[in-house]
Amino acid sequence: DLYRKVFVFRKDPSDAFVVLQAQLEQPLRNFTVCLRSYTDLSRPHSLFSYATKAQDNEILLFKPKPEEYRFYVGGKFVTFRVPEGRRDWEHVCASWESSTGIAEFWLNGKPWPRKGLQRGYTVGATAAILLGQEQDSFGGGFDLYNSFSGELTDVYLWDTGLSPEKMRAAFLSLRLPPALLAWNSLSYEIKGDVVVKPRLRE
Repeated sequence: DLYRKVFVFRKDPSDAFVVLQAQLEQPLRNFTVCLRSYTDLSRPHSLFSYATKAQDNEILLFKPKPEEYRFYVGGKFVTFRVPEGRRDWEHVCASWESSTGIAEFWLNGKPWPRKGLQRGYTVGATAAILLGQEQDSFGGGFDLYNSFSGELTDVYLWDTGLSPEKMRAAFLSLRLPPALLAWNSLSYEIKGDVVVKPRLRE
């Protein structure tokens, strides 16, 4: 149980990553991914990378610069421009719905204007899911200068689009619905220089 704990990615740039195991019975037609990050990086970095053998950027949360997030589904992306962080924890949730192609992005409990992405697409179920690196091939192909350095916590993946109430609940660390990946019952494997530590503050 990683309650009130964080992954600390200690080096910059880094070849370290964390592999997450999720039990996906079928391909995803809807999903929500949420996580909390704390970093002083200004270079591009990957937060959440979900690759299949057919598509390395099947789901990707990527931060190319401090005032921008990119959300990929099936190799295509939309950009959400954000205020440059005040060197504090940032909580992001991104959700996607195949039937409408609507992509939602929430930062620190607030929604950004919705965008359109990959309507009718289906996300493959046999996936390599990594924190800390951006995959250019299934489970590998890393560019060290896209690596994450800093602290990550509260990582979740659901096979549904969360309601606005649940998006806010995720930001506030309140009770959440059962998830494919849940921080409090995460099945993970650390590869390289990543340390699990207590969160320094709430």
